[in-house]
Amino acid sequence: MDNLKITEQQTGLVDQVEETLRNYFRTQNLKPGDSILPEKELADAIGVGRSVVREALSRLRMLGLISSRSGRGMVITEPCIFESLKRITGPGILGDDAMFELLGFRITLEIGMTELIFQNINERHLADLDAIIERGREIEFSEYSTASEYEFHSKLYEITGNSTIIEFQKIIHPVLVFLNDRFRENFLPINKAIARRKKLVTHKDLVDFLKAGDREGFHRGMIDQFESYFIFLKDKSIVTNSKLTALNTNTM
Repeated sequence: MDNLKITEQQTGLVDQVEETLRNYFRTQNLKPGDSILPEKELADAIGVGRSVVREALSRLRMLGLISSRSGRGMVITEPCIFESLKRITGPGILGDDAMFELLGFRITLEIGMTELIFQNINERHLADLDAIIERGREIEFSEYSTASEYEFHSKLYEITGNSTIIEFQKIIHPVLVFLNDRFRENFLPINKAIARRKKLVTHKDLVDFLKAGDREGFHRGMIDQFESYFIFLKDKSIVTNSKLTALNTNTM
């Protein structure tokens, strides 16, 4: 157990203990369900007080890396990948820049889902998408109500069959709602400019690509559908100051 001793570093003591425990779990090849040493034994092995170990363990418990089991003490658990992200994602917690970054990540992810979607798509999925479009509500310039947008894109995430991708959609949704509501007036001139260039892509257009088995068309369609977001993110410093309407739309 001497390998658990920590050395003097610039980071805080609890941070060092937390990192020491993480490394110990990895080097011991501990798996979910495996028991770990009691708090006192860990404190003695590391050479720190129990209160320090208790705080480090509390952090690991919050991350979902360990949990307490009746009659077994603390055991290794498999954490939810997005558990920490769930705790911090949302308006009032994240600043504008962080939410813009999440929006960019979401766009990149959805455009990159093309191959997974085509690998898994079936007739039932297509029927579900048709039903979503039928009951959906398009406002103007290929902009949809929040409920319609969420339902359609959630179905695309579901079709990938990847549970991590599906979970991310649930986390990112409140951020997208907030951004769309906050900057709705700023998106309008962007969408009008795109419409004049006849590049608006509807949900029906995307489903038609899926029905035709047209991977390239679907991929291009996803890029075109997100063009307003690309412009928004490119000029976000102007957008944040509510000056987007002053942009020369001929440069879009």
